[in-house]
Amino acid sequence: MIRKRSFLLLQGVCSPFFARLADCLHAEGHAVFKINFNAGDRLYWGLRAACDYRGAAEDLREFLDHKYQYWGITDQILFGDCRPVHRAAVAHAEACGVRTHVFEEGYFRPYWVTLEREGVNGHSLLPRDPDWFRDVGARLPDYGDGQAFASPFFKRAAHDVAYHLAGLANPVLFPAYRTHAPVIAPIEYIGYIRRLPMLRFHKPRDHAVLQALVAKATPYFVLPLQLGSDAQIRNHCRFDDMAGVMEFVISSFACHAPAGTKLVIKNHPLDMGLIGYASIIRTLAQRYDVVGRLVYVETGDLQLLLRHALGMVTVNSTVGALALGLACPTISLSDPIYNLPGLTFQGNLDDFWRQRPKPDAQLFKCFRNTVIHTTQVNGGFYCGAGIALAVANSLPMLIQEPSPLEALL
Repeated sequence: MIRKRSFLLLQGVCSPFFARLADCLHAEGHAVFKINFNAGDRLYWGLRAACDYRGAAEDLREFLDHKYQYWGITDQILFGDCRPVHRAAVAHAEACGVRTHVFEEGYFRPYWVTLEREGVNGHSLLPRDPDWFRDVGARLPDYGDGQAFASPFFKRAAHDVAYHLAGLANPVLFPAYRTHAPVIAPIEYIGYIRRLPMLRFHKPRDHAVLQALVAKATPYFVLPLQLGSDAQIRNHCRFDDMAGVMEFVISSFACHAPAGTKLVIKNHPLDMGLIGYASIIRTLAQRYDVVGRLVYVETGDLQLLLRHALGMVTVNSTVGALALGLACPTISLSDPIYNLPGLTFQGNLDDFWRQRPKPDAQLFKCFRNTVIHTTQVNGGFYCGAGIALAVANSLPMLIQEPSPLEALL
C-alpha cells in the first residue's frame, strides 16, 4: 500500500504543468500545497488554494521551516534547483526530513523531461563510475526515444509571454521578487523579435555551407553554443559566458588542431540574438590567425553536422549526449553527467584535436538506458499532449519508495 504524502510545490515551469500535476496528486489522495513567488506563478496556479511569499529570498528559509511543520510536508517539488528561491529550499529540506523532487529540461530531448531527487545536472546523484553503468544498464530495457508528440515553439512562447505579462503586477503583489533570469523579459523579447525573422534568411545559407562541408569531406570539429542564461553555464562551469568559451576553444584550436581542419560554431536555436557572435568570431579569427578556418552558422541540421565531424567540443550541453549517441568523439569543458571514461575524452583540450577516441557504443547504450530509467520522464512541459504524458509518467516516480536510482544503488 502506498503511503499518502504531503507535497509542497514551489516555483514551476512557465506552463500549466505544475497545476495539472497537483490535480493528479490530489486525486490520488495526497495532500498538495503551493507557494507562489510571483504573479506568473499565481496565474498558472489558477483558483487553487495557495500561499504567496512576498519576502526576500534570504528570508525564505525561516518561512519554509514554518510551512514544512505546519503543513506536515513530506516532499517538495520544484523546477530548476539553482533558482535563488530554490537554493534555500533544497538545502533546508534535507535537514528537515523533506524529500526534494527537481524537474528540469530533459537530458535526452525532445520527448523526455528530467525528474531527479535532490538535484539535477551538476547536483545529480547519478554515479560517475562507468563500470556501474555497464553493470546496471545491461539489465535494463532499451528505452528508445519514448512516445512522440508535437510541441510547436509558438506554444512555449505563448506560455512565456503570458507568464511575464502577469509579472507586470509583481511590483504591487510581490515587491521583493527578483527574477533568476539575467535578462528581463522585455529585452529578451526584443532580441527574439529581431533574430527569429532573420532565421529564414540564414537557413538556406547555413544549409548550403554545411552541405558543402560534407560533400567536400572537409575535416572539421564542432562547437555548439549554449545559452549564457542557462544554469549549466551560470552555475556549473568555470566560464562566465559563451564569448569566453569561444576564445578558450579557438585559441587551443589555432595552436593544436591539425592543419587544414575547420571549426564549425553553431548558435543555440533559442538564443535571444542580443550578442553579436559573428562579430566576436571574426575578431577572434584575426587574433589567433585562423581566418578562413572558422565557420559560424545560426541554424542547421545538428545530427548531420555531428555524423561527419572529427569531434565535438562542449561545455556541458545536452548536445554532448547526442554526439555520443552518434559515435562522435566528444570533450566536455565542465563535468556533465555523461563526462565518463569511455564516453568523453578525459585529457585536455590541446590534446583532443589530435587524440580523439570514439565513445564506447555499448557503454553509451548502458548509460542512456540507465539515465532514462532513473531520471527521465516521457513527456513535455509546454503542449497538451506532452503535459498529459509527463504528469502520468511522473506520478510513480514521485510517490515510489525508494526512487528508481536508489533501488539500483
